[in-house]
Amino acid sequence: MQPLTAREIYQQLRDAAQGIRPLQRLDEQTGPGQVQVEIEGWRLTLDFDGNHLRHCLRCQCPDGRTGEFDSWQRYGTDPVSLLSTWELAQVERLLA
Repeated sequence: MQPLTAREIYQQLRDAAQGIRPLQRLDEQTGPGQVQVEIEGWRLTLDFDGNHLRHCLRCQCPDGRTGEFDSWQRYGTDPVSLLSTWELAQVERLLA
């Protein structure tokens, strides 16, 4: 099974920013500064300091494939870095 790419995860965040898919913040705590969200079955762990979204740390899609921060950074791309300034602001607003 192929791991998730940064581009696949970016698409989920982009759709949430544009209101195409609902972003639901989950109550689960995984660590300080980490937020769990779900976007139509996609479960993401985000590095969020309360104001700024920094990185996507982990993601699992509905078919069971996963991706993690270390694998994306190997190629110099994090799903959050692919968001436009407007998209990033929208996702941060949804998380706040």
